[in-house]
Amino acid sequence: MAAWARAVVARPKTVLVAAVLFALACGLFAAGLQQRVSSAGFVAPRGESAEVDAWVTQRLGPQNPDVIAIYTAPAGQSLADIGPRVTEAIGKIDPALLDRPIESYWNSSRSQYLRSSDGRQAVAVVFSAGDDDRRVAEYPKIAAALRVPGLDTKLTGYSALADTISAQSRHDLVLAESISIPLTAIVLVLVFGGVVAASLPVLIGTLAVVGALGAVGLIARLTEVSVFAMNVVSLLGLGLAIDYGLFIVGRFREELGRGRTVEEAVIRTLGTAGRTVLFSALLLMCAFAGTFVFPLAVLRSLGIGAIAAVGLAAALSVTALPAILALLGPRVSRWSWRADAYERSEERAQRFWGRVVTAVMRRPGAVAIAVGAILLVLAAPLSGVRLGDVDHTALPAGNETRAAVGELTTRFPAANSGATILVRETDGSAPAPASISRALREISGVRGVRQAMTLDTRDDTTIIHAALAAPDRSPQAQDIVRDLRDLRLDGLELRVGGESATTVDSIAAVLDRLPLMIAVMVAVTLLMLAVAFRSIVLPLKAVLMAFLSLTATFGVLTWIFDQGHLAGVLRISVGPLSAGMMVLIIAVVFGLSTDYEVFLLSRMVEAHDAGADTEESVRVGTVRTARVITAAATLLVLITGAFTLSPLTPMRFLGLGMVIALFIDATLVRMLLVPALVKLMGPANWWAPGNRHRDRPKSSISVGAGADALTG
Repeated sequence: MAAWARAVVARPKTVLVAAVLFALACGLFAAGLQQRVSSAGFVAPRGESAEVDAWVTQRLGPQNPDVIAIYTAPAGQSLADIGPRVTEAIGKIDPALLDRPIESYWNSSRSQYLRSSDGRQAVAVVFSAGDDDRRVAEYPKIAAALRVPGLDTKLTGYSALADTISAQSRHDLVLAESISIPLTAIVLVLVFGGVVAASLPVLIGTLAVVGALGAVGLIARLTEVSVFAMNVVSLLGLGLAIDYGLFIVGRFREELGRGRTVEEAVIRTLGTAGRTVLFSALLLMCAFAGTFVFPLAVLRSLGIGAIAAVGLAAALSVTALPAILALLGPRVSRWSWRADAYERSEERAQRFWGRVVTAVMRRPGAVAIAVGAILLVLAAPLSGVRLGDVDHTALPAGNETRAAVGELTTRFPAANSGATILVRETDGSAPAPASISRALREISGVRGVRQAMTLDTRDDTTIIHAALAAPDRSPQAQDIVRDLRDLRLDGLELRVGGESATTVDSIAAVLDRLPLMIAVMVAVTLLMLAVAFRSIVLPLKAVLMAFLSLTATFGVLTWIFDQGHLAGVLRISVGPLSAGMMVLIIAVVFGLSTDYEVFLLSRMVEAHDAGADTEESVRVGTVRTARVITAAATLLVLITGAFTLSPLTPMRFLGLGMVIALFIDATLVRMLLVPALVKLMGPANWWAPGNRHRDRPKSSISVGAGADALTG
């Protein structure tokens, strides 16, 4: 790192131009990204439901409609009266866009299933041609043709939901950035006491977002990428680049305040804060790499996008940012309302946090017990958590597409996909078909059973459709699917598919691989922190603190989103937590928790290396980092909090989850519980096998701190 710092100081303009051009070149791949991302990817490819649906699709074609149009007859008119207008509109759709002719109430032999129970509404069902991307891309053309002027028309279905969620997600991204960037700039001005210093992290954050979105665009050309990846990349790229910029600019000004030259200040900054930034970014990237163990494409793409955002944010923070600082030098404090504004605010913060840490050091046991109890109380609701999938409830309550799903469920009982059951004879001793139907009907929640057809006489394979007395993908429907799969009939093999079965398999895939993801994150974190801090106890404590933050965060999220407390105030849809978004929050919160831990502990280790005892190390480390960690968390709260304005439940879940986690971690855990535990463990903090000098470890992150770690 020292060699790189000297290279930056020697050629700052070259480094700056190269870093900016690299970020902008990456950004070129973001062209057309909105058309390349997908709303799919939540299906476990090797799940039972995927196999059943693929088997049926191969023989009968797709069974999940791309568009379902619901037509309501005006007062005084019947369905027969509006039939010619609907039929004429349907007939104008280009057949090249369709997988099969459109089936409607007015041309189908199954008209009784395509009419509402009150006879006022009827539907047309559209199956589009092509793969997922083409079907969603062509949806606007089909939707425009299906809407009959003067006739109440609602549209839903796979492509309709995907298009609506994608459009809302793009809108939310622009809105969030237009709100968060000005707010973070204002906070940075208050933190640094000047405009020039405050503008640097925002500049780096903007470049990071541009470059990371380009990286996602490149990845989208090679594999399926979720539409939510754009939002996650924006959130992480902007938030972390600003956080890293805050740490580096703050340390640079601190070094200048000690009387160092510009060159010395840059070298010292990269050797301490820069090294810590790279290390913490590597920890975050390893945390997101844990998403690769999941078979769901949406989770892998979110992990790839997050790694790209974190990597670029860190790279720009140790290239472009120190180059700018080398060029600016003392002018970094220009446009300040007072020459000593930064120093005065730093002194006030140190006095405040000095009083806080002194109080913690006086009664560390009581503080640890009190904070631990609070975190356990917050985590308590997690014991009853329910998991679900991203479906129509991701849309706000008043959305037309979501309302159409509700009307299908209540007024068209046969419209639910229910469960598709493949029944295959295994040994020739199968019971009669009537016995099979009777056994299925005896399962609670199965409202009706009909045999679709026998498809393969050689394998004696039959498709049976079971209508469920619960909406698709709901927790009740999931329970019915599990009961169907538990059914055992002699001589028969039953395999269950359908939308609710897909949700069951997706959740199972997440839960099956979640322990492996956590094991990877924990193992990598322990190893890296042990190497960095030359200690065994500190890494174990860091992981424990991360899990305390996680459980408390998910407890609060369960209390709000699943149990419905404050749902009216926050205007959220109550329901099971999204399993996919849960994984993403685990990676983000675990990574950020260890990230802040690294910044805090690195300053403690600096002080300890300089000769301080444990209590003094805790005091110095906490006081010198409390302000910057609090400011960093506040900035991330503003950035992630902007996503809570989204009407999409997954984005609001992610935004609110981040806000809760950051508040818990940066206050209760990082500034109270960690100092208390370090104080209580005393010399044991620095213990490592084979270390004879247990009270004098050398950190590989913050080497060369010197005695000035204890000053100021």
